[in-house]
Amino acid sequence: MMGPLPSRRDVSTLYFIGVTTGKSSIMRVFPRWAEELGLDAEIVGVDFALHDRPERYRGIVEHIKADPLSMGALVTTHKLDLLEAARDLFDDLGPYAARLGEISCISKQDGHLIGKAMDPITSGLALDALVPESHWAAGGGALILGAGGSSLALSVNLLERAKARMPHPRRIVVTNRSPGRLDEMRRVHDELGVDVPVEYVLAAVPEENDRVCADMPPGSLVANATGLGKDRPGSPLTDDAAFPQGGRIWDFNYRGDLGFLAQARVQRDDRSLEIEDGWIYFIHGWTRVISEVFDIDIATSGPSFDRLSEVAAQTRSESTGGG
Repeated sequence: MMGPLPSRRDVSTLYFIGVTTGKSSIMRVFPRWAEELGLDAEIVGVDFALHDRPERYRGIVEHIKADPLSMGALVTTHKLDLLEAARDLFDDLGPYAARLGEISCISKQDGHLIGKAMDPITSGLALDALVPESHWAAGGGALILGAGGSSLALSVNLLERAKARMPHPRRIVVTNRSPGRLDEMRRVHDELGVDVPVEYVLAAVPEENDRVCADMPPGSLVANATGLGKDRPGSPLTDDAAFPQGGRIWDFNYRGDLGFLAQARVQRDDRSLEIEDGWIYFIHGWTRVISEVFDIDIATSGPSFDRLSEVAAQTRSESTGGG
């Protein structure tokens, strides 16, 4: 449950709205990034229970809106619930926020409170680091385990690549334990009007995910976007799951028990897997939001981005953290 709302701030403040924010590496990374970027600012974590009460979400949004030095926030886990509870408090929503029904970034501009969904952008930046465009030419597909906000963002990014005639997977499969989020994802995909086959699979137990994973063609991307391995222990797959030969395996998590990554590493050599955790997603996710909230230009590649990545990596080597 969330504790008391933050009090009025006397220094520019970025909030991190999550579940276990104190365990996140950003609490150590941000002060070093702020120094690197010349920002006189602090970060404050605000923890909510999963699917917390609407008035709690409204409370933090109202605080950010009213307090001059509360500059904005990155929202994780609660992206859908926060927007549903506090949509009327925002003066403007970005195009992805309105389309996906979620907010991952809260910022201010000319006295207006802005809500944006940054994940379609940041997931694409992270995906490019794992899967070169040339990889899709061999005919691999994409299996996204979970149908929450991060999954929806990744799927939208992949479909928009197809719409722009960029290299993309020939087939996308999304699984989830309950049908509601799959139905919502189908609605968003239908609005995009992209002619790429998308399958929506109800997978109430891990064995169902195993079956779908085994059916993916060689070279496919398999992404764990369920939160399992971070907010909750475990993996969406069983230890008997077979990853696609030559597959690109991506866990959106980088802290926790990371069971999905452990399963992939067992098969790394036999199946020639390329494996990535959520660290580069973490870097892109936070730098995009910091750029938005503080209205500063932060490159997505090149020497200055590499320097921020290096600074963050130093804190990661000092202590294991999370997003």
